[in-house]
Amino acid sequence: MIVTACVLVSLGAVIVSISKAIYRSSELKKIKSAGDLFISCITDSYSEDKNSYLNSAEYYGYKLASEQEIRIYMFDADGKCLVSPFGDKKNSKAMSKGTMSSLEEDDFLGLNSEFLSQNVPSLMYMTKFFLKDTDNKFTPRYIIAAGTTDNVDNFNIAVLIAYTSSALLLFAGCFILFRKKIEANMKFEAEFLRIVENYSKDDFSEKISTDISPNLIQICDLVNTLASNVEKSEEVSRTFIANVSHELRTPMTTIGGFVDGILDGTIKKSRQQEYLILVSQEIQRLRILISSMLNMSRFESGTMRPNFQETNLTELVIKVVLMFEKRIEEKNLQVEELDSRRITAVADADLMQQVVYNLVENAVKFVNEGGTLSFTFDKKDDICIIGIRNTGEGLNDNEIPQVFNRFYKTDSSRGKDTTGLGLGLSISRKIVHLHHGHIVVKSVQGEYTEFQIQIPEDCTLGEKEKKD
Repeated sequence: MIVTACVLVSLGAVIVSISKAIYRSSELKKIKSAGDLFISCITDSYSEDKNSYLNSAEYYGYKLASEQEIRIYMFDADGKCLVSPFGDKKNSKAMSKGTMSSLEEDDFLGLNSEFLSQNVPSLMYMTKFFLKDTDNKFTPRYIIAAGTTDNVDNFNIAVLIAYTSSALLLFAGCFILFRKKIEANMKFEAEFLRIVENYSKDDFSEKISTDISPNLIQICDLVNTLASNVEKSEEVSRTFIANVSHELRTPMTTIGGFVDGILDGTIKKSRQQEYLILVSQEIQRLRILISSMLNMSRFESGTMRPNFQETNLTELVIKVVLMFEKRIEEKNLQVEELDSRRITAVADADLMQQVVYNLVENAVKFVNEGGTLSFTFDKKDDICIIGIRNTGEGLNDNEIPQVFNRFYKTDSSRGKDTTGLGLGLSISRKIVHLHHGHIVVKSVQGEYTEFQIQIPEDCTLGEKEKKD
């Protein structure tokens, strides 16, 4: 409002000054026109009768003074006043030599406070002209046409009053507009604070309104996005804790039950070896589960450092497949293309084995009974490609983009996959990314699902590029 007031005051000063100058200029033109008309009339009267022209001059001066409030003074070559308003020649001042000298060069048209009154300035037109008689003799004369500044002052006051009234209305309008804006912003700030406080209390039920000024919309969108991400993160954390608790509880309960049964004699000695094998399997399951969670934590914290070395990827895949030999036989599966070309790469053998293990486990888990597991090994443009395909139900278009998300399980897999957390594919993708490669999935629903691992032949080159 202070800025608005300063702008209005400055603008008012400019407008009043310009208006005053324009009006004063028009008044001066009016006085000059009257003076020139007086000179024309006197010149004509002098040419007709030089002895009586002063009477005509007195008459014209009187008319201009009474009708247009313009006072006419005429002086001879010596500066003596010959004509004055209302015939008051005796009390009129003589024209100074300096004034007459200046009129030799140019006319005067402007504001003057010296000739008539030193206290009250007048609008004045002064000029020199010549009267021509019948003998072609030229007689010099000087006139002063003067008018008061009352009209200019009154006009200036009228403009000032009009502008002040308009400025006050505009100022009041700005005040109302700014006040509404400030009140809206204060209301928004209070609402913003309330909702953000709810966010700090894990209450994400409300979103911040974006029906506000454009410069705040982006902030609100970012805060809403942040709240959504935190809400999703909280949901993921709760899901993670619930799943981990469930997955840990099941093998721990099994192990505890079998061990207690062996200790208290409930399980006969003849079957203890059988139950110890089951205990070993459950411990192995716990080890894999804990290892997966630790690896996920290391990936997300950035502390995982691969140990790159020359690795035979084909032999690595064969080694992993042999781990599932019993399950492959139980499901009567056909294994194809496992003896195709050998490919090698500079990679972390242990991490790549975990990737292959996760993918093969997935394939064995979801392949149909009597189905087929097929493997491909290829190398294109220094990129090693390993493909692992299984026949079966496959994935629909909505499931494909989500299979690498943490804890994600497709609807069709929930009944079949009762032992996993849904971390395997997520961990596999992170490991492949550490090797500066990609893992992609292809699937035709009702026919097959295929995962492809694509890594550079020398993964250390990517590490060097990152350092550079």
